[in-house]
Amino acid sequence: MPKDVILTADGLEKLKTELAHLQGDKRREVAQRIKEAREFGDISENSEYDDAKNEQAMLEARIAQVEERLRSASVVDAKDVSTDVVQVGSVVNVKDEASGKTQKFTIVGSPEAKPPERLSYESPVGKALLGHRRNDVVDVPLPNGKSIQYKITKIDVGL
Repeated sequence: MPKDVILTADGLEKLKTELAHLQGDKRREVAQRIKEAREFGDISENSEYDDAKNEQAMLEARIAQVEERLRSASVVDAKDVSTDVVQVGSVVNVKDEASGKTQKFTIVGSPEAKPPERLSYESPVGKALLGHRRNDVVDVPLPNGKSIQYKITKIDVGL
């Protein structure tokens, strides 16, 4: 059973645009490559044909993946995002307790993550920040076994 994909409204539109491109222009482009490769003759020893067929398989797999994400998407609405607690759609300003360095993260669903600014709610930092409030000090475990303490200085709506 596929799990829900959490998206912002912007992320949903980007996926729909990508799907339209893949199903339209990209499919036609790959079909044309296959047609041209067939014209070279014997397809059993035709590397252009093999490459085009491989590209077609990858394209169809990506289309299926995007369609599945859209089917299982839960869209976060800006009016449902609070500035009281960190949740998907929040922009969180934090201060590293050790170094004093400040950072700003937008908490999003996995398909929209683009670290270091847009973090998935499933990432170590995203997971640690979720549910916390302004002035909370959050312990973020690192892969090396150590951890970073972030103080939440501000929470805004990021959608």
